[in-house]
Amino acid sequence: MIRLLAVLSVPLLVLAASLLWAAAPPAPEKPAEKTAPERSATSENPMPPRQSSAGFDITPLPKEQVAALAATLTPEQYRVTQRAGTEPAFCGNLVDNKKQGAYVCVVCGLPLFKSDAKFHSGTGWPSFFQPFDPEHVVEKEDLGFGMVRTEILCARCSSHLGHVFDDGPRPTGLRYCLNSAALEFVEEGAPLPTQRVASAPNAHEQADPKSKAEVAARTAYFAGGCFWGMEHYFQKGPGVIDAVSGYMQGHEDHPTYKQVCYENTGHAETVKVVYDPTKITYRQLLEAFFKMHDPTQLNRQGPDVGDQYRSGIWCVDDEQLAEARAFVAELKAKGAFHGRPIVTQVELAKTFWPAEDYHQDYIVKTGRACHVTNPW
Repeated sequence: MIRLLAVLSVPLLVLAASLLWAAAPPAPEKPAEKTAPERSATSENPMPPRQSSAGFDITPLPKEQVAALAATLTPEQYRVTQRAGTEPAFCGNLVDNKKQGAYVCVVCGLPLFKSDAKFHSGTGWPSFFQPFDPEHVVEKEDLGFGMVRTEILCARCSSHLGHVFDDGPRPTGLRYCLNSAALEFVEEGAPLPTQRVASAPNAHEQADPKSKAEVAARTAYFAGGCFWGMEHYFQKGPGVIDAVSGYMQGHEDHPTYKQVCYENTGHAETVKVVYDPTKITYRQLLEAFFKMHDPTQLNRQGPDVGDQYRSGIWCVDDEQLAEARAFVAELKAKGAFHGRPIVTQVELAKTFWPAEDYHQDYIVKTGRACHVTNPW
């Protein structure tokens, strides 16, 4: 009897499951995942031409052209689009924009989303349920922050835009969550950009394979205690293109945060500052650096103790070395810091090792405060 009931229950369960499946509403179809375009193309070896169904050129741009275009961005736009940053919620200028028009890539001008696909998600970021053209955005798996997310990028220049989630409204069921800093709004009636082109290089630059941005930008390295605050406030400097947390002046390759803290690798928590010397000078960076921290504290800064928190200026060439030493001598001569001895090390830079991803833009990500003073 028990065996008979068991045999009869199988087809009954199958029938019930079939009825439930038939009654369930169909799940919204998500566009097939698209692979991010590789930036391996160069000016000498461009990618084959591609055009979207909407009639726009979506040929992946050479990395030299992307770098030149990115050099014209604000520090926040650069951080978001080129370093996959995220702006604070409810702070973007396009969150509450209700005008009709299109949202284009702030780097290359490719149309990405339309106003008629925008909706209020309550998340604090501009949200859309579908792109301008599915071919204008690409998707990439993002494993950061201990979770699996789907990153979205511009199909033409590979700039970071935001992420897409499966909790949007009908008809797609998708929520494209964007950073305002990655977008530019073009009001209805105004012509959409075809493609932005970087400024033509000067004659002496044509013989140099480096991009105009790479030729113009310079780099400086500063260590002043915990790199979270130093990075955060250097990024706010006018003319600063980028700031990255990392480790320098040690004797181990590819150090980790744990090694730097506990294994006496000799590294100092350092911030790499990439800047436009036509907008901010090396001296102005030095002035900001000495306002951010206390250079009279030896192997510590505030509550952080250890030689990894030492004060240091790591110079990329003899010119920076001479200027940094002269500036420190000037501070000592006028009795800055109430006449206390300045213990800042000034020496030529060794290899810079970027810190782990969770250290980058730490204050923006977490909202935590830091002992560093805003020098601007």
